[in-house]
Amino acid sequence: KTKLGVDHPSTLTSMNNLACTQKSLGREVEAIQLMRECVQLCQQRFRPNHPNLLSFSAALAQWEAEHAVANLAIV
Repeated sequence: KTKLGVDHPSTLTSMNNLACTQKSLGREVEAIQLMRECVQLCQQRFRPNHPNLLSFSAALAQWEAEHAVANLAIV
């Protein structure tokens, strides 16, 4: 973020990769928060049909749905 900027494509890809790593380590809340930030920045940077924006948004939607279902199962 410091070197390239918060909305540079490489920064956004790195944010996505870090979010995926966090999710794989079981840090779902942190992963979702980071992916939300990443998607928001992508929306500002890319056109609506950009492949990264579509991919990151789809992952975020899936993670949020999984997290909601998991929370329902606990209650």
